[in-house]
Order: sequence, then structure tokens, then C-alpha cells
Amino acid sequence: MRFFITSFCLVFAVSLNAQGGGPDWESIEEETLKHFRALLQFDTSDPPGRELPAAEYIRDVLEAEGIPVEMLAIDPDRPNVLARLKGNGSKRPLLLMAHTDVVNVDPEKWTFPPFSATIDNGYVYGRGAVDDKDNLAAALVVMLELKRQNIELDRDVIFLAESGEEGATQFGIEYMVNNHFDKIESEFCLAEGGSVARVNREVQYAGVQTVEKIPYRVELVATGVAGHGSVPLQSNSVVRLAKAIAAIADWRSPVRLNETTAAYFERLASISPSDAAQRYLNVLDPGMVGESDEYFLANEPRHASMLRSSLSPTIFDAGYRINVIPSEAKASVDFRALPDEDIPAFLQSIRQQINDPSVNVGLGERNTRPPGQASLQTPAFSAIEANISKHYGVITLPTMSTGATDMAYLRNKGIQCYGIGPAIDREDAALGFGAHSDQERILISELNRFVQFNWDVVIDLAASK
Repeated sequence: MRFFITSFCLVFAVSLNAQGGGPDWESIEEETLKHFRALLQFDTSDPPGRELPAAEYIRDVLEAEGIPVEMLAIDPDRPNVLARLKGNGSKRPLLLMAHTDVVNVDPEKWTFPPFSATIDNGYVYGRGAVDDKDNLAAALVVMLELKRQNIELDRDVIFLAESGEEGATQFGIEYMVNNHFDKIESEFCLAEGGSVARVNREVQYAGVQTVEKIPYRVELVATGVAGHGSVPLQSNSVVRLAKAIAAIADWRSPVRLNETTAAYFERLASISPSDAAQRYLNVLDPGMVGESDEYFLANEPRHASMLRSSLSPTIFDAGYRINVIPSEAKASVDFRALPDEDIPAFLQSIRQQINDPSVNVGLGERNTRPPGQASLQTPAFSAIEANISKHYGVITLPTMSTGATDMAYLRNKGIQCYGIGPAIDREDAALGFGAHSDQERILISELNRFVQFNWDVVIDLAASK
């Protein structure tokens, strides 16, 4: 079975400004680059965060345009910036969300200083260029232009620049959901998590994140008898733990698809060469999925992870000197669960695979990212898909992220969240130019195209018809 998409552009009559004009994209591109570079030049590395200067910059830019702003924080140095453009209330709000913090850097490994926002050969370099100050700048510019154009809105458009996404959500999305959810409650949310894939400078497809796996930390603790290293013991805790790790590393939990992953493989097949297309279609056939699964494990491990709840041993802690057999050995396993996974039952399956009562299996630090999935059958997904076709001319692939984003907290509260992003060269990750890399960068032309895409999606969803 092949999936055919008929993409169409939604054409609406939009209220224009008093001069009767639309957006001046040449000047908007200049302004976008100005704000984007300014945001990159703030060192918001998390930890420790230091989002306040960036938040103040965003506040000042919005207020200068007459847009009311709130700074909401559990820690005054790590505020969340909230702004709202009021609609007529006939539809529930639309939330535009991005985060101001970035991951840490090793400046010695960067060709250009990581917070310089250097422009070179059409690219802007800097920490946060594709995670997530590209989305942040795009959402900021859309808010400014909605106000300048005096667009009549059927729904409120809310802007949230959150702190703490890169590991300190208690300052950001958790704080907002637990203390100010009434201020961000929405029907739809646009945030990070997707991207448009370019290969050899040609756009191939667009990924829109609609669901994500849920992260847990599984702790294994093996016990045994301590002794002298010169006398090998069958009760060696290190050996017991090593066998336990090997057992779960060799085990693959059952394949299970959801609405997003089924649509993903079906659509991916429609744009793939025949051999690959058949592998992707076989995923949809319970009798054939095993063959594809074996191929994915060896050649496309991300696709293998999309099929199931996964386990990756990552930390091993045992012993304190060479001549002592320790009585205890510990390991941590990165457990990425499908959104509908039965966690207690899955832990029991791990115990059965290990089959050793001397190895205790339990969850480590609490997970705060709840499960949730956005539907593909909404006006928001339709608007995103239509505008991907309009601006990029490619198919839309709904994706399940194997990583985690802050959209999980909002989906759990009933908000339909969609992860989007600009066009990124797929080669960049392998070359060290991608997110979290030492040469993070984005093409200025693709940042500009992404802003126009954002604008059209917001107009389609929020402007009065």
C-alpha cells in the first residue's frame, strides 16, 4: 500500500494594516538576522542557565512594539518570557514556544567563538543556532509582525520563551505548567522537534514531531560476596552485573506502532527507492516486520528504536581497587519507553531476561516527562503540511522523537503540540555542524524561509477568515 498526499494551500482573506500592505520580507529578513545573532551572543549555557539577559532582550523587543510581556520565574535569574496577542475568542489559543537556554560548550573546539554569532559563507555559527534560538527568533519575529500588520485573530497567539529546557525543567516548562498553566493553555502549540532534511543541498522531506518516547533511568544493582582478587568467586558482583547487561542488550522488546510511526513508515516508503520502500512497508505487516527490524538494527538504528521501547546501558560503576572483588556493582540503563508502555510490566520483563535474583532492577531518578501524542487529524497538522508543500515542495513525515522535548508536558495537558524546524543539511551532523556540536550553524537563507513558513502557518491557524 502506498500513501498518496494531496497537498493544498489554504487561502484565507487576512486583514491587512492600515496601509493595505503585507509583510515586507526584505526588511523582515534583516530584522530576523539581527535578533537571531543577538540571541546567539547571550551565553545561556545550561547549567547554570543565565537566561535573564536574553529574556530581558526579548521583553524589550516585544514591549517596544507595544506587546504586553510578563516575566514569570521561580528563580529571578531564570525567567520565562510570556506575551499574548488577543483574538476574538472564537477559537482556543495558539502557543508559539521556544527555549532560551543552550547546552554547554568547549570553546577550544570551536573554529569561531561559540557566542560570537559569526557569519561565514552564508551560515551563522553559534551555540543554539539550531537548538533552539532559530525557533526562538522565528516565533519572536512572527509575533512582531502580527502586531505591526494589525492582523485580526480568531484565537489568541501566545509566545513563550522558556528557560531550563536543556535539563532544568523545574525552572521552565514544569514551573509554567504547575503554576501558570492558565496563561499558556492552548488548543495547539508549535515548538522545536522537527526539521526539513536537505541532502546535497536538495530538500528531501520535512519531519514534524507529533510524539516522543519517554525517558526513564533503570538502575541495576548486583550483589555478591566481597573477596581478594587473587581468588576468583562465582558470586562476583561484577560478573553478575556484566551478564545482566549482556542479557538485556541482546533482548529486543516487542514491536509496536502508533498513529505517528505507522504514518511515518508508510509515507517514507512513498519517497524511497524500491528496496528501501519495501522494508518500510514491511514494518506495517506483522508477518514481515521482523526482517525489516533486523536490517534496521544493523543499518538504521534510529528506525529500530522507533519500533519499540528501547534499552541502552550507559553507566557502569563497580569496584574501588584492583585486588578487591566488590560486594556490589551498579549500572544505569537509558530506557526510552513508547508513550503507551506499561512501565511496571516492562521492568518485570527486564527481570525475566536477566533471570538472576542477585540483580535488583528498579527505576532511578524520577521521570517528569509524561506521555502524550498529537493527532494527525487536526487543522494544525493540515496547515503545517500544506505550508511545507508550499515553501519546501516536499512530503511531510510525522515523526516520533526517540529523544525528549518539553512538548511532552503540554501534550499531557491536552494541548496538540507539533515540533517543527528549519531545513538542515543531513550531512552536517556527521561533519560536526549539527545541534550540540562544536560548530553549530544554520544557513541564513533557510532561517529566512523558516520564518516565512512560520508566518503562513500562524496566519492559516489564527487569522480571522
